[in-house]
Amino acid sequence: MARTNSDDLLMEDDLAAAFLGGDEELTAPVEAEEPVVEETAVQEEISEPVEEDEWVETDEFPGQLAVDVYETADQLVVKARTAGISKSDLDVSISDNILTISGVLSGGEDEQTTRWHIQECYWGEFSRTIALPVQVREDENSVKAELKDGVLTITFEKEKTEAPKKIAIQ
Repeated sequence: MARTNSDDLLMEDDLAAAFLGGDEELTAPVEAEEPVVEETAVQEEISEPVEEDEWVETDEFPGQLAVDVYETADQLVVKARTAGISKSDLDVSISDNILTISGVLSGGEDEQTTRWHIQECYWGEFSRTIALPVQVREDENSVKAELKDGVLTITFEKEKTEAPKKIAIQ
């Protein structure tokens, strides 16, 4: 929604032009010059263009695993898409109501590859730690984990909690 009664706000068409590469001029006035920042070694490194064949790799952060967490009357359910991961490459643990799912997704590298054109799939280690939103029973008989059709489903029995008791004020 664009406002048309103020000169200091960008108009909807100007915003579209800025994002879609249209008109170079915007209607918002420039009030002050931006401060000059001295270029440091870090900024120089960032501003250097990356060579076409140069890939920036980082092993600092393992891949994240997307999850859905929901509850029913008796259970807490955690689902994660784990397509392409075998049971032997998964590790699921719980301690103090903290669930950790980790593993390795292998198979993305081909020794005959000479050049990547698009690489959007994550290959390698991943990990996800979740503080469960309700208390669950952690014993082996109360937890069920199943890997089926690329979806890991972990079902916990919720801890039975007593209903709050009213305390009479005297």
